[in-house]
Amino acid sequence: MIDKLVNEHIILGIDPGTLYMGYSIIHTIGKEVKIKDFGVFDVHKLEDQYERLQKEFFFVEKLIDTYHPTVLAIETQYVDKNPQTMIKIVHAQGIAIAAALSRDVPICEYSPMKIKMAITGNGHASKEQVADMLQRFMHIPHEQMPKRLDATDALAIAYCHYLQLGLPINSAKGTKSWTTFAKQKGLLDETTTSPNAKLVKLMACGKKTK
Repeated sequence: MIDKLVNEHIILGIDPGTLYMGYSIIHTIGKEVKIKDFGVFDVHKLEDQYERLQKEFFFVEKLIDTYHPTVLAIETQYVDKNPQTMIKIVHAQGIAIAAALSRDVPICEYSPMKIKMAITGNGHASKEQVADMLQRFMHIPHEQMPKRLDATDALAIAYCHYLQLGLPINSAKGTKSWTTFAKQKGLLDETTTSPNAKLVKLMACGKKTK
């Protein structure tokens, strides 16, 4: 059982999709964060859309039964120029939320911009930049990075929720900011007032630091 007094949480992050559903499980105790699992649930080979949704529903239920998360963090407010794509994504969101409700798991929703801001300090960052930043401050070995960005998107959603708890970026004065958090992670020096300049160098899209 999770002890709330020690700020322990098991967070299930879901990046909804009708062909590929990104998922992640992180276990946090205070400022310590451990990745228990993350990846992509692939249903793209199934032709029937409702069969895909059913498989995703059962998969999320299985994740909940296996890891007993204290909360589901999920991306919402998805916007796409194609209305049919938006409708399908909303279906996938609903399936994950319904699975959580079936197991009495609380739900927190985050917009794509809020998630990107929480992870990179830039609400318009690319998926590649989000993945690169997660790899850096969560120390994920390169060989363990998934090929599909749906998985790192789900990890970002779970980590975004963790940051909302206020645990890693609370100073003695109670202030809270992405810049303070980034300095603690060694991404900024103490004299830097804005993260953007160094982030541009760290996270140039498609470029990896050796």
